[in-house]
Amino acid sequence: MNTEDTNDITLTAQEQPVQSITPSEFEEAFGEPLSRTLNLDTWMVGENLPELYARLEAEVRDAVADEDRIRQEIRSVVFPKIATGRRRAPNAGLHQVNVATLEKAHRGLLFNGGVEACDGTNVVHDTLPLSITQIGVCLVSYHGELGTWVHRLFRRDLRLRGDDPVQEALEMLERRKSRDGTQDGGRRDQLSELSRRSIMTYAERAILLEKSNARWRMGHGHPTPYELLTGYWAHNPDMVQASLSLMRRLVLDHQRFVFVPSAPSRRHLLTLGNALKPLEYLILFTIEDDLVNMVEHGGYRGKARQQMEDFTREVGPKVVTGLYRVSKVSPPYLFYAHADHAQTAALIAMADSTLQEHRGFPMLIDIADTVCRSTFSVEGFLSSVQLAYADTGQPLRYLSERETRR
Repeated sequence: MNTEDTNDITLTAQEQPVQSITPSEFEEAFGEPLSRTLNLDTWMVGENLPELYARLEAEVRDAVADEDRIRQEIRSVVFPKIATGRRRAPNAGLHQVNVATLEKAHRGLLFNGGVEACDGTNVVHDTLPLSITQIGVCLVSYHGELGTWVHRLFRRDLRLRGDDPVQEALEMLERRKSRDGTQDGGRRDQLSELSRRSIMTYAERAILLEKSNARWRMGHGHPTPYELLTGYWAHNPDMVQASLSLMRRLVLDHQRFVFVPSAPSRRHLLTLGNALKPLEYLILFTIEDDLVNMVEHGGYRGKARQQMEDFTREVGPKVVTGLYRVSKVSPPYLFYAHADHAQTAALIAMADSTLQEHRGFPMLIDIADTVCRSTFSVEGFLSSVQLAYADTGQPLRYLSERETRR
């Protein structure tokens, strides 16, 4: 990592093009040439598990030792540069929280209902005549309030109008030809997948903004998520306008929010997070450059592009990216907050995460997830769908092989 450019790394939500890997790159990454990997004579037989375990232990031990050796260098060289980098945010740099401050956050913000968290879940049942998507969202707090919302989308390739049955049948075949199956290992149907993810993501933020009465709102993921900003919606003005309006209100008007993603792909930032000591956090930079990059590569044209450029200019400088860690055994996590309230947001995320030190992740988000999965369970949803097919006299005809395996 070039320490001079640590704070200038452009973060992109776009997937990078797949690039070929050279023999030397493979050997450097995996510690052996590809020819050895492909040679089955170098593979262990299944009965030789003790040797396999010994290799595993050695690799883990060496990897952890290498990470530990670099931690001090990151703390002494990289951390000081964060506060002076080009992309620095207000109050950028390293901060520490003490136990007394955590206790105040528990009593004054979390346990009295001052923070509410939201999370969602979605499940799809895809059959030939009908695809059914169920989206559920839950809002929770430590004060005992609980709210749940659910919506179902029904997608049919064939909706007979009665005008020209032959033409309708041909159009249905063409539509199904353009949709890859979801059960045969092919590419997933983009319309269904992106639509349900986007709608669930929108609903989570809308419920946080419009249904929560708490002073602070806690969300899962990113306050301005890729699903709502991608050019996939560029030709749908209703979705663009609704999404941008919602996120503007959340960021510019409400301001008191903290979002924590579960598994961010930004490995360079997690490397910085691993150098944190327990109860430390970093405020890094704003998301403005991220949004600029998304506009440039998101396929926006005309009015949609102008809307995105305006949104980037207004909202980008107001949201900061940070990192925190609460215990020796837990991993670091990213968080996103309003630039004017980032330190309080970090304190809330850390205070809630100390309630489960082994995970180091906010418990309120976990509670919202648990409530969602139990209230809108996959089993209950699929059972109701299968019962509906049974009522038509076709209990098995449209079920997949996996569903009838047991």
